[in-house]
Amino acid sequence: MTSPAPAADAGTGRRAWVEQVMGMPVSVHVRGPGARGPDVAQAVAALFAGLRAADATFSTYREDSQIRRLQRGELDLDLCAGEVREVHDLCVGARVATDGYFDAWSSPQGFDPTGLVKTWALERAARTLAALPDVGAAVGAGGDVLVLPDADPTPWHIGIEDPRDRSRTLASVPVHDGGVATSGIAARGAHIRDPRTGEAVTSVLSATVSGPSLLWADVWATAAVARGTAAVDWVHDLPGTSGLLVLADGRVHRWANPA
Repeated sequence: MTSPAPAADAGTGRRAWVEQVMGMPVSVHVRGPGARGPDVAQAVAALFAGLRAADATFSTYREDSQIRRLQRGELDLDLCAGEVREVHDLCVGARVATDGYFDAWSSPQGFDPTGLVKTWALERAARTLAALPDVGAAVGAGGDVLVLPDADPTPWHIGIEDPRDRSRTLASVPVHDGGVATSGIAARGAHIRDPRTGEAVTSVLSATVSGPSLLWADVWATAAVARGTAAVDWVHDLPGTSGLLVLADGRVHRWANPA
């Protein structure tokens, strides 16, 4: 196993790595008394290896992945790896929980879990790092951030990009344990569609959701964009979450719901 090279850091209680995985830069920042120990380096290497393994299984760009074989009818779900069946079940649950606004079956290729698998893989791969004592971590991938808690009560501050001006930070979210996910059209254009109409949604520029689960924050954020302006009311039905919506008409809607 190849250990990723840490970024330079003059402090003794922090360390950082960045690698290109799953078609995007993934950053890992750790802090705490054990941050510079060998166990942390091994755990981070295992995290990146876990993401690469997930990419090999779930990539829709690799013709030999189980997802592509499943889409082509060359492989039955029952014969897929347990991870594929687990993600399939999560996608079923996400479609029900969002009234169909998160739908992994809306792709012309059939079942496509891309909208969920990144954060699922991130949470899963980070288990080795989460098991270590004396370290906290923030793992960022494609606009989503997973925060693993430590004894230091100081939260990590996660900046939220303004989709109307990506050089500007719209807000900062303090997080000590949980995840922050953002979906929208700023980086990739109008790629999120209303599954009921098939039309690209442009009335919500971005949706950011913070909550105890990064995977579900990601699902809620994607579904919020797909709902369009109706998401302004819908987000108040998501217990234990907070966040903001940036609408195309200029409004910025914030919410914070009790658990």
